[in-house]
Amino acid sequence: MTHAHQRLLIIDFGSQVTQLIARRLRELNVYCEIHPFNRVDEAFLRDFAPKAVIFSGGPASVFADGAPMPPAGVFDLGVPILGICYGQQVMMHCLGGTVERGHGTAEFGRAYVTPKDDRLPLLDGWFAEGREQVWMSHGDHVSKLAPGFQVYGTSPNAPFAITADTDRNFFAVQFHPEVHHTPKGAKLYENFVRLAGFTGDWTMASYKDDAIEKIRAQVGDKRVICGLSGGVDSSVAAVLIHEAIGDQLTCVFVDHGLMRLNEADEVVAMFRDNYNIPLIHADESDLFLGALEGVADPEVKRKTIGKLFIDVFQREAAGIDGAEFLAQGTLYPDVIESVSFSGGPSVTIKSHHNVGGLPEKMGLKLVEPLRELFKDEVRALGRELGLPQSFIGRHPFPGPGLAIRCPGEITAEKLDILRRADAVYIDQIRKHGLYDEIWQAFAAILPVKTVGVMGDGRTYDYALSLRAVTSVDGMTADYYPFTHDFLGETATRIINEVKGVNRVMYDVTSKPPGTIEME
Repeated sequence: MTHAHQRLLIIDFGSQVTQLIARRLRELNVYCEIHPFNRVDEAFLRDFAPKAVIFSGGPASVFADGAPMPPAGVFDLGVPILGICYGQQVMMHCLGGTVERGHGTAEFGRAYVTPKDDRLPLLDGWFAEGREQVWMSHGDHVSKLAPGFQVYGTSPNAPFAITADTDRNFFAVQFHPEVHHTPKGAKLYENFVRLAGFTGDWTMASYKDDAIEKIRAQVGDKRVICGLSGGVDSSVAAVLIHEAIGDQLTCVFVDHGLMRLNEADEVVAMFRDNYNIPLIHADESDLFLGALEGVADPEVKRKTIGKLFIDVFQREAAGIDGAEFLAQGTLYPDVIESVSFSGGPSVTIKSHHNVGGLPEKMGLKLVEPLRELFKDEVRALGRELGLPQSFIGRHPFPGPGLAIRCPGEITAEKLDILRRADAVYIDQIRKHGLYDEIWQAFAAILPVKTVGVMGDGRTYDYALSLRAVTSVDGMTADYYPFTHDFLGETATRIINEVKGVNRVMYDVTSKPPGTIEME
């Protein structure tokens, strides 16, 4: 827990969008943590000392057997509380109101709330045009308010869509202000944290200073090994740790020969030359390609790469004298997943794909300086640390690398074609000023050859698939709507500049039903 900052506690009742609440608050420079309802007791509340509390939504009914309930004592903390959807219902249920599963009162999707009384600080900036669009997702509804509450907004199927007890600073809404389908939801959160007295003291500058102090206190004079993948998370973690302890950090970059064009050289140059960080570059391309020869099954590919990676990393790390810590780029969503109340009592953080199982095997303690951050905050921290924007803003790249962009058997020839084609594609995207609009873009070489005509000759070469998607978090994605002019120009460049390709296609599958990567 970060005691240096004003803190807000989000009590999770199982909503699919609880993480979005935290994202909205972090965007307001408010430090918050998500904790499942069944992990929060009065001792926890005393230790956490929240300045405000939010109850998330959830799928349960308050009158069902074993329904999730807030911790005893939360209403006696004397701090503002905001209940959302199930959070509203459980607040009414606990404080003397009534919740029912009535006929015709369910609401799912877009709805419109009209004001009954807009003289509520929570609603500053709302109802300028008489009503506000919100996103509803509820079967049950509040049919009688708890004593002390008044209604401030209604929707067709939610007579108590916005309620408040202004004496106690308790607020409750039936809709989800955290989703983008509630256009002014961010303003509601802004109003809530303002009336709770938050000053917005959660910044990346302050986080960086706090994190450096924590790393120094945890590590002391011992050595740290960091598995460097070349991705944003491990790179930001490495630069932060290096700023804290200097040459006590050694990075190990396992080069599996499945990186993009010139990528391995760029990683080595950036860390060894620009940052002067001790770096072991283990070039094991031949080892990995040899092990992958003849392998076509995507799961076998992943497992082969993962096992070899651990073997090589362990071999290199064993040669670093006095290493007691292993650095991981664990992010806050990983932490949340590992402690969800549906996932059992374990609080073990899921392993980073590059170093899974290594802490136990090697007897190392973990350093996880990013475990309180979301991905966008990691990028902000990277900027604070002086990492170049061209690096911080890079699209995600999978741990198994180009192996999963090469369906079927992997060969050195196919990887070479893929690297050069992908480089042309990304160059096109950058030239047209589209890179930052796209979540992820890449080329994939398909396990088929097709007939073509070049000049006066017949060709029999590989077909290539281009992929580009927009997304917020990678959980869902939509294909990017390139113009036909862009696609035609890009296909022409690839076929002209990359020997071995005679056909180019664009993948217009969304996620779901597809995945972002090919395998």
